[in-house]
Amino acid sequence: MDTAELRELLTPEALRLLDALPESDSPADAVALVTSLRRDGHSAERVAAVLTQYRLRRKARAKFGPFADRMLFTEAGLEQASRLRVAAQHAGRFVRTGQRHVADLGCGIGGDALALASLDLAVTAVERDPVTAAIASYNLAPFANASVVNADLTEVSLDDADALWLDPARRAGARKLSRPDDWSPSLDVALELSHARPAGIKLAPAMDRGLIPDSHEAQWVSDGGDVVEVVLWSGALAREGVRRAALVLGSDGSAHELTAAADSPDVETGPLGAFLYEPDGAVIRARLIGDLARSLDARPVHPTIAYLSSDRLTPTPFATVFRVRERWPLKKALIARELAARDIGTVEIKKRGVDIDPAEFRRALKPKGNASATLILTRVAAERVALLVERA
Repeated sequence: MDTAELRELLTPEALRLLDALPESDSPADAVALVTSLRRDGHSAERVAAVLTQYRLRRKARAKFGPFADRMLFTEAGLEQASRLRVAAQHAGRFVRTGQRHVADLGCGIGGDALALASLDLAVTAVERDPVTAAIASYNLAPFANASVVNADLTEVSLDDADALWLDPARRAGARKLSRPDDWSPSLDVALELSHARPAGIKLAPAMDRGLIPDSHEAQWVSDGGDVVEVVLWSGALAREGVRRAALVLGSDGSAHELTAAADSPDVETGPLGAFLYEPDGAVIRARLIGDLARSLDARPVHPTIAYLSSDRLTPTPFATVFRVRERWPLKKALIARELAARDIGTVEIKKRGVDIDPAEFRRALKPKGNASATLILTRVAAERVALLVERA
C-alpha cells in the first residue's frame, strides 16, 4: 500500500463504504461489486482501496476472527502478524510477570499491541514505515492505553518501558525469516535490547538453534497443528529452570505446554507397537521428543524419525495418536492390492524419513473403493514400511 492509497482509504466516505459492503467470498461477486461501485460514482482509486481491504479483512479472519471486520491491513503486515490467540498467550505472560508498560518495537499493523492493550497494559507501539504506522494507529484507536510512534526503534526512548516485544520484519528482498541477515532489526540488536530489560523476541520457528543464547527461554508455538513461531524470552519473562518449551494451542481453544531445562535426552528405539504417536511440530522443534516418549512409555521406531510407538494408548495433547491396523513393506504393487482388497478409494498419505512425494505415490496406487484410510510411509528400524492406520 502506498501513501496515496492510504489517504484514499482513510476518508470517511471510503471507510463507510467498506463497512457497508455485503458479505461474499465469490470472485464473481467481487467483479460485480466493482461494476456497481463505479456505477454509483465512486472513483477507481476509492474502489481499488476499499476492495483491497474487503479482501484482506476476509483473509484476516483466520488470524483475528471477528476483530478483522473492524481492522485495516497491508498485505505484508497481515502475512507477518501474529495470530490473535497466540498474541493473547504472550500478552498473558507480560501480565503474569508484573509488567505494566510494554514497548512493541516493530509493531507492524498492531496485532500484538492489540492483544497487550486488551489486557490493560500500557503499550508504546513503534513502527518505522509511515503507512504501516498509520494502519496500526487505526487498529489501536479503541485503546486509550496504546499509542503508535512512527520512528525507527533506535530513535525512541525506552526509559518508560518495563518490558519489550520485538517482531523483526523481513528485510526488502528477503524470502524468509529463518536467517539473521533477513531480519530488521538484526538478531544482535534484538538480543542486546533483551539483555537490558525483559523482552520477548518473535522469530521464525526454523531459525538456527545455534543462535539461541543460553540466557534465554526458547518457546516454540503451534496453533491448530501449525508451528507458527519461536519466541526468545529474557529477564523476568523467562521462567526459572525453563530453557525449552513447546506451547500447543488446540483447535478446540485449549492450551498445553511441555517444558524442560534443556533439550531432552533421547530414548532408545524399539519395535513397532499397537499405537503410533506423531509428536506435534512444536515438540519436535523444541527437541522434547525424549521427554514426551518417557511420559507415554513409548519409544522411537527409528533413531532419526520423530514417530513414537507403544502397545498402550495414552491420550496426549502433544501428539496425534494412530492405531496401527496393518504393516506392509513399502512396495507400491503390494500396497495397491491390499487397499483394493479393503475397498479403500480415499487415501490420506503421511510420510517421514522416506524420499517419496505423497501426491505422486497416491496417483500410482490408483485407489478405488468406497472406504477411506490413512497410510503412513516411514521406516521401522532398517525397513521401509507402509502402515495402514486409523486415528485413535
